[in-house]
Amino acid sequence: MPAQSSAVVLKKLELRSKALTANSTDLSHLEGTRQMVVSVLTELKDLTAQQASLTAAKQELTKRLVTLNNEGLKLLTFVDVGVRQHYGNRSEKLVEFGQQPFRSQPRVRLVGPDGKPLAKPNPAPPEPPAPPLTE
Repeated sequence: MPAQSSAVVLKKLELRSKALTANSTDLSHLEGTRQMVVSVLTELKDLTAQQASLTAAKQELTKRLVTLNNEGLKLLTFVDVGVRQHYGNRSEKLVEFGQQPFRSQPRVRLVGPDGKPLAKPNPAPPEPPAPPLTE
């Protein structure tokens, strides 16, 4: 038997319940079953209403979570900027706040075979522009 949606089952249970109640004199041997149908039907309706209520509440909670998340991000940005402004970009104190201080790359020093720093080569002076061609 293929699975059916709860709406289809609910509709069929309501139909069977009304039919069993209307024909209770002919179907007296199914009285216990009719009561079980009524109790299942009642609980199914209650749970469906509760599910709809919880779905609405879940949507409201999700909206609230998104709003609080956005507010939290804005506050984090504000605090980060304030801390960075107070301590400065290079302060190691920023690590306590989960921020990375600015650490510049160390400069590479060219060293000769004797261990002494090499003098920087002087850049060649730019060549003067060529004179215009005249014919």
